[in-house]
Amino acid sequence: MFTEKILADRTQHMGSSAIREILKVLSRPGIVSLAGGMPAPDSFPMDYMEDLTQRVLREYGTDALQYGTTEGFAPLKQELQKYLKTIGVETEAEGINVVTGSQSVLDGLGKILISPGDAVAVEAPTYLGAIQALNPYGPRYVRMKTDEQGLIPDSMAEVIERHHPKMVYLIPTFQNPTGRTIPEERRRQIAEIAKRTNTLVIEDDPYGSLRFRGSFIPTIYSMAPEHVVYAGSFSKVFAPGLRVGYYIAPELISKWLVLAKQGVDLHTSSFTQALATEFLKGGFMESHIPRIIQIYKPKQETMLEAMEEHFPSNFSWSKPEGGMFIWAEGPKGLDTLQLYEEAINNNVAFVPGKYFYTEPGEGQETMRLNFTMADEDTLRAAVGRLGTAIRTVLG
Repeated sequence: MFTEKILADRTQHMGSSAIREILKVLSRPGIVSLAGGMPAPDSFPMDYMEDLTQRVLREYGTDALQYGTTEGFAPLKQELQKYLKTIGVETEAEGINVVTGSQSVLDGLGKILISPGDAVAVEAPTYLGAIQALNPYGPRYVRMKTDEQGLIPDSMAEVIERHHPKMVYLIPTFQNPTGRTIPEERRRQIAEIAKRTNTLVIEDDPYGSLRFRGSFIPTIYSMAPEHVVYAGSFSKVFAPGLRVGYYIAPELISKWLVLAKQGVDLHTSSFTQALATEFLKGGFMESHIPRIIQIYKPKQETMLEAMEEHFPSNFSWSKPEGGMFIWAEGPKGLDTLQLYEEAINNNVAFVPGKYFYTEPGEGQETMRLNFTMADEDTLRAAVGRLGTAIRTVLG
């Protein structure tokens, strides 16, 4: 019988996702989830998936079922080049690499860049999935300060000067978990800091297309391409189960990410890459994103209105211009883990904010709320029940 002695030392840094554990309660009858980060099933392009599949088989035949190159399906890279140009990301098709979900980029970066004890600079709070992906490689996280406009550039500069991190990890647009977006002027400052200090910035951009209000903001990559890894995904704009993501990186980083991927999965599914190709090539992306926004925007507005009505006055929350999340913060002394238990008793679930911090004890009074998975009436009722739970815990 094996014991844990057989395991590698790096497993000490690995653990199950707190959010995955939280989501287990959703199997209980009557629970409404404001916890997950999943796209709504009615946002999936079911009405033309059959057409896309037929196009793939007709256009690519057995190539869509064959092994492919690690760097990605060539027709997809060509279509991605055209699409990325529309959002100001200029690159050659050869500079784009396709991965099995953009989450795998984070694991690859950890594998090629991080030795135990190396510093990694993150926002506070930051994406839990990034922490999970990097943890096995033993990083030392250094937190950068944020406010209602996201990362504070001066804090980034100070962290780089003191800790010399291997990379700075950011979700600049509709951040997970806060929903905040870094404005253009700050992005320019971040780009200048990266260039001046020769620092690698990871720009994770899965939500950027989901803009409900406001104006498009250029990517940090467009301001400092030699210092940024730009990662995108089809998960929020096409279908997450297809597991198709992509990235653009400086040449050295790209070379080693490809080598790391070869040892993991050889290449991303040829068939799902071909589906993504036809999704772009056929002009479906242009029509589908407005359809997703039409689904999500009223849901977000409903949640914000319900929070205004039901949350106590000593709470504050973000009001994002897009994305999938709202970040709420209660008074000092509130323990949202305790609140979570009371909320479950009221048949509503959320994610306590402490899980998005790298420092123990931070974020005890915060929570992340998702609005994509429930209809508007259900959201309104769930926020009402959550408000009742808050008042019970606060006494």
